[in-house]
Amino acid sequence: MSDTLKPGATLTRRIEVDRERTISFMGDEGRVYSTPRMLFDIEMTCRELLLAHVEPGRDSVGTRVELDHLAPTLLGMWVEITVTLTAVNGAAVAFDFTVRDPVEEVARGKHNRFVVAIEKSIQRLQAKRAKAGM
Repeated sequence: MSDTLKPGATLTRRIEVDRERTISFMGDEGRVYSTPRMLFDIEMTCRELLLAHVEPGRDSVGTRVELDHLAPTLLGMWVEITVTLTAVNGAAVAFDFTVRDPVEEVARGKHNRFVVAIEKSIQRLQAKRAKAGM
């Protein structure tokens, strides 16, 4: 990893809450940003920050999430996801995050990721696939 990856690094990403990012089980009037899609967007924001600091052939995988979903965000609104790197311990990294819509904070939490060598990860997956008989 690069020497530039240090606690305090931050990234903010604005995302439009489109239909694909919302729940459907309460009908069209009840469409709000779903927790699973929010989590995906948070993970991808953390990953984007990391990719600016790791060598080619490396990426990261999520290992832990603590997420408090505090308020709904309506279909058609935007959210700003802000991630802040809080710790680097070898390949293990930790983030704090907040998610805000135009009205209020809608989520906060912590996320851990692990930086991996892509080729080595693919080899591990192939070995597991073989053990599973797939």
